[in-house]
Amino acid sequence: MAIDLPPVTRALLFANIAIYLVQMLTGDTLIVHFALWPLGPSQFADVPGFEPWQVVTYGFLHGGFTHIAFNMLALWMFGGAIENLFGSRPFALYYFVCVIGAALTQLAVVHFFTGGFYPTLGASGGIFGLLLAYGMMYPHARIMLLFPPIPMPAWLFVTGYGAIELFLGVTGTQAGVAHFAHLGGMAVGFVLIEYWRGKLPLKPRRILMR
Repeated sequence: MAIDLPPVTRALLFANIAIYLVQMLTGDTLIVHFALWPLGPSQFADVPGFEPWQVVTYGFLHGGFTHIAFNMLALWMFGGAIENLFGSRPFALYYFVCVIGAALTQLAVVHFFTGGFYPTLGASGGIFGLLLAYGMMYPHARIMLLFPPIPMPAWLFVTGYGAIELFLGVTGTQAGVAHFAHLGGMAVGFVLIEYWRGKLPLKPRRILMR
C-alpha cells in the first residue's frame, strides 16, 4: 500500500483529524452548529436545528476515537486507489456527492420513518461511497478482514457489507448508527460511477492485495 497518498485523500485525512481534535477541545459546540440535524423546528433551545451547510459539514465530525479511527483507516486504505483512478477533481466531486447523498437519505429516513431529534455525524457516507467504488473498480482485489482475519475479493466484501447494513437498518438492531445513510452513500456513488462510464477514463489497474 502506498504511503505517499494523493492530494485530496491526504487533505481529507488531515481535515478530519484536525476537526476531531477541535471537537475534543470545544465539547459539543461544533455538533450543535455543524452536525446534521433533522428537518423541522428544533426541539432544544440551545440547538438551532437544520441548516443547509450541515449536509457537508457533518461529514467532518465524529462521535469518538473509534468512530474516526475506522473511518480514517478506510479512507487511507481505499481513497488513494480511487483518487489515482478517477483523478483528483473527479475524486473530490465523487466523495462529496456521496457525503451529501448520505445526508439527504438520512434526512428523509428520519423525517418520514423513524422520527426523533438527534444529530448525525461522521465521514461514513463518503467512506461507504469509496468502498462501493473500490468494489466496482477492483472487484477481484483481496481485502483482509479484521474479524475474522480472512481475505476475500472486494466485490464480495462490498456486497456483504451492504447487505448487512440493509438488514441492520430495516430491523433496527443496532441503534445509534445511520445505516440508511451508509446505503445512501453507496447508492449515489453507484449512480455517479454509472453516469461517468464512457465519460471518464476509468480503467482499473490490477491490484493483487490491499
